[in-house]
This record gives sequence, C-alpha cells and structure tokens, in this order.
Amino acid sequence: MKIGIIADTHDLLRPGVEENLRGCGCILHAGDLSSRKILDRLSEIAPVRAVRGNNDGEWAEDLPLILETELDGLKICMAHKKKDLPADLGPFDLAVCGHSHQYASVWHEAGGRRILLLNPGSCGPRRFHQPITLAVRRRRQPAARTCAGRSKQSSGKRRRGGLPRRSRADTAWIRIRQSGLPGCT
Repeated sequence: MKIGIIADTHDLLRPGVEENLRGCGCILHAGDLSSRKILDRLSEIAPVRAVRGNNDGEWAEDLPLILETELDGLKICMAHKKKDLPADLGPFDLAVCGHSHQYASVWHEAGGRRILLLNPGSCGPRRFHQPITLAVRRRRQPAARTCAGRSKQSSGKRRRGGLPRRSRADTAWIRIRQSGLPGCT
C-alpha cells in the first residue's frame, strides 16, 4: 500500500501535494491541519488518519492527540509533537510526528527491532525558510531470487551487532522536496 505522510498543512493544501497523494491507500496527517476543510479535501483523495496539533482548534476536538494504528502490516504511532510519542517505541515499526516543520528520518533500535522515527516536515505555508516536504511510503518489490529459489535478502536472521537485517518498516521511503512539488513556490 502506498501511504502518504504529511504534517503542518496550516489550512493550505497545495496542488503539488494533492498530486503526490493521489493513489495512496491512506494518508497520515501528523497535526496542524488548522481547519476541517483540509481534512475533508484529503478524505476525497484517500482515507485519512490524523492527530490534533497545537494549532487545531475546537473543530478538531474529536481528533486524538496520539494515534496508534496498523496499516499494511506496519504498527504505527503518531503524535503532533515528538515529546508526546511514547518513551518506549518498541511495539511500533513507525513513529510519526510533525510540529518542527523540518523533515527528519531516523532509524532507532528498540527491543532488537528497528523503528523509523519520521517527521515529514511541512507542506503548508512556507515558514522559517524550510523546504516544502512530505513523505510517501511504498512497499519494496519482493527480493530477487537465485537459481536455487533462495532469496538474496536475509530471512530475518540477525547480523553482527544483534539487529535484524530488516523490519516491516524497511520499505521504500521517498522524501519529496519543494523541487518535486509543482506549484510550491
């Protein structure tokens, strides 16, 4: 499943953002939508799972502050602010936050598993001279097979250092910056 991950739209949904989200099976929004109309427009593209940000007013009281969900086999935890994510991310494959308007993608190890901590940056009004960014997750293609029918990738065996070679979150991640978004000047 293709998953679009955005944050900090602040009442602006750019045409380039909409274009990059088309074809997604789900959209994750890490808060600061700023109005119901953004949620409604995103829902026309794909099902949306969103959390409430610090700039979301009374209209967003039904949105959770922290969301735990599962999509396409990925266990996901999402909050607007990184400090609101659980201290123990071990049960999750992906942790998503927003708020800083800065794209960040960092792998953490917890309980012998790799967890991706992702901030998709901001795709709303430009602030602090930051680029306009979002993230899209696409499932990797199956591993290439050898003549004997064995996968060239690990079957989950541990490598030196004790970390598994892959986790469910080890899928293709695409960072889409301003230059890749038409109409984002």
